[in-house]
Amino acid sequence: MSTQPSERQPIVITPDVEDRARGVLLASACGDALGVPYEFAKAPTHPEMIGGGLGPYDPGEWSDDTQMAACIAQGISGGASLLKDSTLDVIAENFMTWLREGATDVGTQTRAVLGGFDDYAGTASAKLKKSAKAYSAQTDRAAGNGALMRTAPVGLAYLDSPTATAQAAVAVAGLTHDDQLVDESCILWTEAIRNAVVTGEIAIRPGIDLLRPESRDYWTKAIDDAEAGSLNTHQNGFTVGALQCSWNAVHSVASLTGVEAVQLGIENAVRLGADTDTIAAIAGSLLGAAWGASSVPTIWSEAVHGWPGLTGDQYADLALTIIRGGN
Repeated sequence: MSTQPSERQPIVITPDVEDRARGVLLASACGDALGVPYEFAKAPTHPEMIGGGLGPYDPGEWSDDTQMAACIAQGISGGASLLKDSTLDVIAENFMTWLREGATDVGTQTRAVLGGFDDYAGTASAKLKKSAKAYSAQTDRAAGNGALMRTAPVGLAYLDSPTATAQAAVAVAGLTHDDQLVDESCILWTEAIRNAVVTGEIAIRPGIDLLRPESRDYWTKAIDDAEAGSLNTHQNGFTVGALQCSWNAVHSVASLTGVEAVQLGIENAVRLGADTDTIAAIAGSLLGAAWGASSVPTIWSEAVHGWPGLTGDQYADLALTIIRGGN
C-alpha cells in the first residue's frame, strides 16, 4: 500500500450522501439474504429471498457476511477510529460474541482463526492477529473471501481520505486474514465504496494507486478479466475471485441507474453461483453506495433482517452514525 500521506478533503454530509451511505449497508444485506438460498447450490434464474441455505435461514434473513459486518458497524457507530487498537479490540470482541451467540454459518478460515483466540496472549485484536498469522503460516489457502465480504462499513469510516480508508481496510482484514491479496482486495473495494458514497460514481481502478507498485499490474489484469467475463466462478471463495465476480456483477449494469441497477446487479451476482450470498453482499455494497438506500427494492428492504436482532432499516441507520461521528 502506498505510504504517501494524502491531505484530507472535508466532506459535506448532504441528504444524498446519507442515502448512499445507508445504501451501502442495506443493499449489501439484501444481496446477502438474496444469495442465501443458493449458496453452493444450483445457480438460480430468478433468485428470491426464500431462506434456507446453509443456516438454514428464514426468508429475508442475512448470513455471516452481514453478521460480521454488523460487528464492525456497531464497533464504529459512534465514530470510533479503525486506526486505533482500542477500536479493533472492540470489533474483535464483537466477533467472539458473534461466534458464541449469533453465528449461523462460519467460513472455514474464520472459524479456525476465531477458534484460536484463547491460544494467544495480549489484547483481543492482538490475539486474533496472532491466530490469523499462525493460520496463514500453515496453509497456502489463507486468501479466503471472509474479510472482503464484510468491507461495507469499513468503506464508510473515512469518507474524507482514500489513504485512511486503505489503512482501515488492512487493519480490519488483519483480524482474521494474514495475506497480501486479501489486504489488496479489501483496499480496492473499500475505496470504491468510499468514492461512490462521496461522488455517486462507481469506479474501482482509482484504488489501484493505493496498492504497492509491484501489485498494480496484477490487479489491473484481474479487473480487466472481470469486465470481459473471464471468470472462474467456482473459485469465488478466493478473495481475488470474489472481487472479480462482484465487480463483474456491478459492471454488468453500468448502463442502468437507480432501482434497476441495484436489483439487476445483485441478481446477476447471485446468478454467478458458488458463494452466492458473499458475492451478492459484496456487489450490493458498491451498488448501494452509488444509488442509495432509496434505490433498494422495497420488497427486499422490508424483508431483510438478521443477527443481532436488526431490521434492514435499523442496520442501514448504523451508516449514519458512522459518517456523522468523525474520526
